Amino acid sequence: MTPGTAQASSAAAARPAPVDDVALRIKFDSSNEFQRDLKARVQRYFRMTRRSPRDCPGMYFKTAIIIGWFALSYVLLVFAASTWWQAVPLAVSLGLSIAAIGFNLGHDGGHKAFSRRKWINKLSAMSLDLMGGSSFIWAHKHNTLHHTYANIAGHDVDLDAGPLVRMSPHQRRVRLHRLQHWYTWVLYGFLPIKWHLFDDFFDVARGRLGTYRFARPKGWDLAVFIGGKASFFSLAFVLPMLFHSWWVVLVFYAIASWCQGLVMAVVFQLAHIVEEAEFPLPDQATGRMPSQWAVHQVETTVDYARRNRLLSWYVGGLNFQIEHHLFPGICHVHYPQLSRIVEKACRKASVQYNAHKTFFAGIRSHYLWLRQMGRPLSVG
Repeated sequence: MTPGTAQASSAAAARPAPVDDVALRIKFDSSNEFQRDLKARVQRYFRMTRRSPRDCPGMYFKTAIIIGWFALSYVLLVFAASTWWQAVPLAVSLGLSIAAIGFNLGHDGGHKAFSRRKWINKLSAMSLDLMGGSSFIWAHKHNTLHHTYANIAGHDVDLDAGPLVRMSPHQRRVRLHRLQHWYTWVLYGFLPIKWHLFDDFFDVARGRLGTYRFARPKGWDLAVFIGGKASFFSLAFVLPMLFHSWWVVLVFYAIASWCQGLVMAVVFQLAHIVEEAEFPLPDQATGRMPSQWAVHQVETTVDYARRNRLLSWYVGGLNFQIEHHLFPGICHVHYPQLSRIVEKACRKASVQYNAHKTFFAGIRSHYLWLRQMGRPLSVG
């Protein structure tokens, strides 16, 4: 079996079984002709190009650049900046570099798409812990729930942004949501601070994400969780406070985190929380979805700015979200080529393939969707 054959099969492996009884009742259409055709086309691509789905030289070079960007931003901010006009752009640069680590290292590593070697994937995924998140929680929340049940209210926890934001027509609307298309953009920036200081600890203590139950981390997973948080707090607060006043450290922590949060939230939201994406629900009696799993992934996801190479490089191919949802175990450097393959397969199967031509077209669609979800007539 060629490397391409082995990794193209990751489309089927993208459906992990959650342990929660409610989630287990969701079933997709058992026919899989579309998925088989996709796999065959992608397998053929790797056979013909003789490229490896993982361990791509460009990805390793990219990793070195991003880590260097982060290290330089951090060192200059903590040890060299002496005025606010020096520190502010460095804090912004630090926030953007942390987001880049999440998009590229943490995301690919968490999906085992970085390398064929388990330890390299694990090390890459652990970059999320060093940056203040949790690779353990991310694996459950993103890999299991979001990737399996994309845009299904009550099952995709990415739709649950709290009572201030309504993303799905099947969520409860309150009067404040009339303004959400304005204030949500500000709230996005505070997400990392919420993860750092509350969410991860709360989720681990409770052992739940929405209705989904998971076993709390033990052994190595617990050591990574605690060690990651300790390392992050040391880098974010303890070390800087040896050289700067506590309030200065908090101010620039907030600036870096807010920039990181805004960028990360927008990049992910443009793929699912837009006008063109579907928000289907299972049949209440049977739990069955109206389409097969691969079709569901395409219909609930939207690509954007596919010709913008700089954006694609920075966001780790997450603007090719359709391809990522279908083949999460393939390194994102292949997504531009795979997008043409997937789009052709969609045309053949009469499956709607949606893509915004530019990043700002996606921004506009997300804004309009938030506005629509805030209107009284959009109550689900």
